[in-house]
Amino acid sequence: MCRNAHDFFVVSDTLITFMACNINDKLMTVTDRFLKYVTFDTESSETTGVTPSTPGQRVFAEALVKELEEIGLEDITLDDKSYLMATLPANTAKVVPTIGFIAHLDTSPDMSGKDVEPRIVNYKGGDIVLCAEENVVLSPLMFPELNDYKEQDIIVTNGKTLLGADDKGGVAAIIASMKYLKDHPEIEHGKIRIGFTPDEEIGAGADYFDVEKFGCEWAYTIDGGQIGELEYENFNAASAKIVIRGKSIHPGSAKGQMVNAALVAMELHGLLPALETPYYTDGYEGFYHLTGMQGETEQAELHYIIRDHDRAKFEDRKAVMQKVCAEIDRRYGAGTVELTLRDSYYNMKEKIEPCMFLIENAKRAMEQLGIEPKVVPIRGGTDGARLSFEGLPCPNLCTGGENFHGRFEYIPAEDMERITQLLAVMLWNLAE
Repeated sequence: MCRNAHDFFVVSDTLITFMACNINDKLMTVTDRFLKYVTFDTESSETTGVTPSTPGQRVFAEALVKELEEIGLEDITLDDKSYLMATLPANTAKVVPTIGFIAHLDTSPDMSGKDVEPRIVNYKGGDIVLCAEENVVLSPLMFPELNDYKEQDIIVTNGKTLLGADDKGGVAAIIASMKYLKDHPEIEHGKIRIGFTPDEEIGAGADYFDVEKFGCEWAYTIDGGQIGELEYENFNAASAKIVIRGKSIHPGSAKGQMVNAALVAMELHGLLPALETPYYTDGYEGFYHLTGMQGETEQAELHYIIRDHDRAKFEDRKAVMQKVCAEIDRRYGAGTVELTLRDSYYNMKEKIEPCMFLIENAKRAMEQLGIEPKVVPIRGGTDGARLSFEGLPCPNLCTGGENFHGRFEYIPAEDMERITQLLAVMLWNLAE
């Protein structure tokens, strides 16, 4: 049940002063943790049909168990699906609600996460050569936000893999903050639960998450982008698999008889709105995204993801996909097209709006730390979206990373430290 914000918020300059004087010596370990974590190959897979979808996620989770034990957390559990949970007990007699922080273990299958070689660059401006032999260059001409990080240490890739800031930046920030709080019992806080999930990147992170076992009234995922991002709106999401069955006839005598499934697939795609793709959309605009295709004369497959923030428009988009498939069946005969539509998650806005103190809590802590809050809609999803519909309101906080899921991914070390501070300040405010 959501409580009233006034029950929780008391502004205190005491912690801010304390942290400004004392926290950096401890929090530098967040960078060390991150550099270690990204060396674990935890790329998830949509094809294996098991949880976790890849063995590397289990290896990473088991390594984290040892770290949590060394820190001194309690109630550490790692189940057979590789969902990892732990507790930092309350150190105050005050009545403070249990808060949860959640991040995911896996990295995106969009690009390899094997043999990641992170490098710290003190950025002075201009281009950063990631891989000279392949001429892979991180440039402010392509990514103008780079200019915001001059004179900062940023962690980059070698140009051959993604980095893994999504979401090992979140994992590192959570664990570093728990270590700091454990080392500084003078910072009062309520009971804290932390959780790490597998397979978030393939939309399965919440599949086996035990909300009751987690035992929180509400939580935050630490899975966002640049510093200051705070999100409680996300896409409604669905996947579409389209199988097209053709009819192979010798091309010399195929007139009026051959149905080339590969060509029909192209025809079908052409019936979708051409300007409603990720390339042409931003903000609250939805899209159809062709994620994969394969085809021959006899059979072809198309794979799409369908996204929209507005629930009614989302349903309309699915209806458009159904109409397009029906039109191809009309042209080439019933049974030509087989469409499988599956909803993935929904916009958590409707579950967070009754609990807006969650957003105010994070905003206030950001402002106390000199971070400008940026409340923006997620053009994607998080575990928190599904968990919000399972009774655990769960907005999303930033990690500091940029350009997720590819070779141009990077994260400023200073921002990871600030996220770590942010979690501690949020907890302090709740306990005041």
